[in-house]
Amino acid sequence: MLAILAIVAPIYIVILIGFAMTRSGLFAKADMRVFGKFVINLALPVLLFRALSQRQLGDVLNVGYLLAYFAGSCAVIGLGYFWCRRISGLNPAISAFHTMGMACSNSGFVGYPILLLTAAPVAGVSLALNMTVENLFVIPFLLFLAEHRHGGTGRWRVLGRSLARLLCNPMIIGLLCGVAVSGTGLTLPAPVTRTVDMLAASSSALSLFVIGGTLVGLPMRAHGSRMAPILAGKLVLHPLMVFLAMAALPVLGLGEVEPSLRTAAVLMAAMPMMSIYATLGQVYGQEDFGAVTLLATTVASFFTLSALLLVLGGPGGFA
Repeated sequence: MLAILAIVAPIYIVILIGFAMTRSGLFAKADMRVFGKFVINLALPVLLFRALSQRQLGDVLNVGYLLAYFAGSCAVIGLGYFWCRRISGLNPAISAFHTMGMACSNSGFVGYPILLLTAAPVAGVSLALNMTVENLFVIPFLLFLAEHRHGGTGRWRVLGRSLARLLCNPMIIGLLCGVAVSGTGLTLPAPVTRTVDMLAASSSALSLFVIGGTLVGLPMRAHGSRMAPILAGKLVLHPLMVFLAMAALPVLGLGEVEPSLRTAAVLMAAMPMMSIYATLGQVYGQEDFGAVTLLATTVASFFTLSALLLVLGGPGGFA
């Protein structure tokens, strides 16, 4: 158990440092937006480029991982949306927003730093594969699902805008450039490699610090009954569905994913929801609820991730 805490505790200590330094006024909450832009627009794209450009193309284009993570996420979307619409009686837009909290992980800011401590050799590749599934399929589909106010035309317009924005997304550009270098077998000059390494190394601690600072000032209100399905869907159902999808691959004749990547996929699914969840909630008048849910899920993930690491075998289980 101490070994598990040694893995999880540093992640949340850095988040706590970010929270404490922002709460005390040493950093302004507006600073977190600047730091976040650095991570999203430079550090993470460079990290994706480095991770992919230094591996064989066959390792990068891991079809089994993509299929299993996509299938697990689709299962969560289906079950979550059904619960919100049929059991909770929410409208389509709010249902899609709640479902987004269940199916979209914080792969970059929390997932990657945890994988660095548990499955370091595949951390970058797992991040790239997750970004592919989430940015190309899951998020655009949920935005499409949420857009009901303008009828079918509005939905397709939102989907088109989402896909168009992906072409200018620095992380997608970094991902595609990394795949291109991997596919062509190019060797980067040493100065370029060292520059890439320096920028990529800055992403882990800074991203966690940003999460902590972002949590400052979130409104704490009684949303327990509404939050519970999202929290359970994100921290329990999502990793379970990805695990089952991974287990189903050999049964369907699609081959097994290597153990380290299987573990990475399940851990990525077990992360709290993406950090922009509360911001997206503004579109649907759910910013306060989204902020509180983000805070509650991030705090609860300390315990659920610790339990999951224990079940998966601790540090020795990630070889």
